[in-house]
Amino acid sequence: MYSVLKFGGSSVATATNISRVLDIVGAEVQQGRQVILVSSAISGCTDALLEIAAAETAPERKIELCQTLLERHLAIARRLFTGHEQEAMAPLLQGLFEEMMAAPDAAKVTFGEIFSTRILAEKLRCEHYRTQWLDSRELVVSDDLPESYRRIAAAVGDDAQIFVAPGFIARDSAGTVTTLGRGGSDYSAAIYAAAVGAVSLQIWTDVPGIMTANPKAVSRARTVPQMPYQAALDMARCGAKVLYAPTVAPAMEAGIAIEIKNTFDPANPGTTIQGAPSQESYRWIGVTSLAENDHIRMTLVASGVVPAKEKETILQRLAEALRRGGIQALGEAKECGGLFSFPVSPMLEKRALEVLHREFFETVPLRTVDVYIAGRGAVGTALVEIIAEASDTIRERTGKILRIADVADSRRPTFVDEILAAHPRGAVFVDCTNSHDLYRRYADLLRAGISIVSSNRRSFAVPYVEYAAMHAAAMQSGTFLRYETTVGAALPVLDAIAESANSCDEILSVEAVVSCTLNQILGDYTGEDVSFAALLRQAQEAGLTERDPRVDLGGRDALRKLLILSRVAGIPLEESDVEVEPVVKLSEGTTEEFYADLEAQEPALSLRALKASVKGRRLRFVASLEKDPAAPKGYRASIRVREVEKEHPAYHLRGTENAIILRSAFHPYPLVIEGAGEGAKQAASSILNDILK
Repeated sequence: MYSVLKFGGSSVATATNISRVLDIVGAEVQQGRQVILVSSAISGCTDALLEIAAAETAPERKIELCQTLLERHLAIARRLFTGHEQEAMAPLLQGLFEEMMAAPDAAKVTFGEIFSTRILAEKLRCEHYRTQWLDSRELVVSDDLPESYRRIAAAVGDDAQIFVAPGFIARDSAGTVTTLGRGGSDYSAAIYAAAVGAVSLQIWTDVPGIMTANPKAVSRARTVPQMPYQAALDMARCGAKVLYAPTVAPAMEAGIAIEIKNTFDPANPGTTIQGAPSQESYRWIGVTSLAENDHIRMTLVASGVVPAKEKETILQRLAEALRRGGIQALGEAKECGGLFSFPVSPMLEKRALEVLHREFFETVPLRTVDVYIAGRGAVGTALVEIIAEASDTIRERTGKILRIADVADSRRPTFVDEILAAHPRGAVFVDCTNSHDLYRRYADLLRAGISIVSSNRRSFAVPYVEYAAMHAAAMQSGTFLRYETTVGAALPVLDAIAESANSCDEILSVEAVVSCTLNQILGDYTGEDVSFAALLRQAQEAGLTERDPRVDLGGRDALRKLLILSRVAGIPLEESDVEVEPVVKLSEGTTEEFYADLEAQEPALSLRALKASVKGRRLRFVASLEKDPAAPKGYRASIRVREVEKEHPAYHLRGTENAIILRSAFHPYPLVIEGAGEGAKQAASSILNDILK
């Protein structure tokens, strides 16, 4: 019996992620099955190869891009392998890259999957699995499926426990190396599965199956546990990106179920696709969006038979929902084969998705929402007061009654266990703490059906794999995980960045002046009257700094906020990706010894401030993210003190105000968000908005 497991680019993007893949594959082998592992290239590799191919008139640039990509793969190998096995991987990868550079530019894009699968195959051999690497360029014939099946069946035998094959790449009947298109690795896996009569075809990705809507646009989207082949095909063709549409046909013809599963949450059952559409009453599957020329095609997908007499009623219901949502469609809604579609402006895509999902997939009766608050500090206290004061308004405007079920402080470590024991599905847990480890319980709460709103930025600056797992748990359970207040307090920063990223508007740069402490100090510091050390001491006495002010001066707070900003934009930065320059030289020793050392640095600090002033500039502590195709993750990230001119939005900031400047491809002018960067009531108000969204 064969199982075919396909892993996407995010699943093999790092050595840590590849270790997860190995665990999943190993578990399948332990069930007595032979495994065909089909893999995509590591995240971003295909784009990098296209850029290398396009740099034909710039040989130095081509070499630089190639070296950067090679180093990404070598770094993965260094983490995965040890000893002589590690030593053997470097020449192997270097040889493959030399082969890629010698290949015609049109063929360079076909090497990404070769790089990733050779690493996977070698690692599996080192783990003592009988492993065989298959060359999809010789086995998959893009325009002749029967021939593909014949070649694959002949190549796969009983000698190996695991066969590792590159996805995406193939050859045509004339023998020319080609690809199966973006998303083609899913199709490759389906071809391999059909060729060997697999009992299982698993598509492992970074989301918990096919969902009722794009979860990045609709927070209440939920996983569809099961659907027939035709419904999955309709969802894929109409814009759902979790599954490549051509994948369905080979599996459907061979009667092989397709399982869409989450690499970062393997216990989640995900979505199973199998069987013919029900001839009984229809059910709603999802709502999708797809760019077409200058508009977005919105589609409501049903499975089963929609009675003719109901179609007009559904169209009227759809039109009424759009009217209530303030959305003007660009054309009349039409029905065809259980698909109800209409065009809208690209600017209305997210709102249309939310409106349709609310109308057809959610029920919003008047209901009571239990709120559990961790943290009795200023923000937690203000939140309790605001909810009490605004209860009538909340009920009238949202149909919700917010009930404070319990409030706890750090002296109650069993708080989460007590909540879980009460089984309050549909409740909201609010984290108003500065805890280093409370986030580790987020997944437990989310899986129990309890949504989370957090102002604790430490929870979202953790290693990216843990960040992704939290979001996966939320998507899996149909709950929400929101944390707008972690950057900019009440400023709508994260929503603005998420909306740009979700609408495929490419983020070009983000400048964030978000350290309230350093904004206050640098705003008051002239280099003449009061020393930098004296201003810092005043800020510490006012409670604006951490207990040890070196934490603020070292940029730790700004680093956490920049990681959150980048991740919301879809850029999986880690701490190691960010270059941080402390505001001053940070000596060791006691706090008082540090202050003495800081006074000794005053002449240099004063000179820097005065030079900036002479040029008509001011000093600001800026966290920045800039698009750079040469960077490992496509962006350069840094945090440092900069001189800003009068024209810069951060020049006129006062006190603890924050400013975020967002530049994107779709808009000629930057989006500037500025205002109060702290304040208990402001933060509590933003938390309340997150609860009510």
